Amino acid sequence: MSAVFGLRLAGGREVGVKAREDDGRAASCVAAQTRLADRGFPCPRPLTPALRVGALAVHAEEFRPGGDLLRGDSPDVAARCAAVFARLMAELSDVTVTPPLPNPRWVRWDHPGPGLWPAIKFLDDRDQDAVPAFVVDVAVRVRERLLAADLPCVLGHADFEAQNLRWREGDVWAVHDWDSLGWQPEAALVGAACGAFASASPPTLAPVGSSAAFLEVYQDLRGRGFSAEEREVAWAASLWPAAHNARWEAVHGDEPVCGAAVRAQAAERLRLANA
Repeated sequence: MSAVFGLRLAGGREVGVKAREDDGRAASCVAAQTRLADRGFPCPRPLTPALRVGALAVHAEEFRPGGDLLRGDSPDVAARCAAVFARLMAELSDVTVTPPLPNPRWVRWDHPGPGLWPAIKFLDDRDQDAVPAFVVDVAVRVRERLLAADLPCVLGHADFEAQNLRWREGDVWAVHDWDSLGWQPEAALVGAACGAFASASPPTLAPVGSSAAFLEVYQDLRGRGFSAEEREVAWAASLWPAAHNARWEAVHGDEPVCGAAVRAQAAERLRLANA
């Protein structure tokens, strides 16, 4: 989604340069990333604001290599990831930027279009009959539940997956992909993360028990239990990215990794979401 270049400057400094289509989100995402880096949060520090270069938004940031992927989808792994997400959300809670809208497509259940899915031409142009009926049904029910929620939106990381985190000696070393900040209710962002935290490549959906552990640890560390509505929203949001990924798999003819997980887990997650 972004072109990323590693550059070694004349003085020997190594930096990353990111370029992506300018949809109006980049300036807010880079500004928020800068605030977190200034506070010592483990993420690459932006060295420039997001600049408009033709049709692209471009910025430079420090090169933060190294660290290991934390693989696995057990409750213990979920708890470690939830602790990072709780810290991240706490740090973002008083960061004020223009909301980075539209939301990333995998959490864009709030799109204004007439159809179920947000308008994404390169997906919409493919054969939609390939998408299994159960995936469509799950997406319809989840979207209805999420749109019925009456919760304030906040800033949060909307692509909190294993592939975007690196760890050293048991501690998180770097959180990447700040282009994927979203503007959704806190419970929805936490819910999306609790379902996706184990995803590397291809993306998947964590077990229900691990998602439950993620939600519990997050609430404990934030010092506030979710209301009944927030819990339902969290469980609903845990399914939307997986349904999006299942649709992607189907229209591309890929192995149905997310599709199989959605088929196996949808009934329980929908029950917990009251959807």
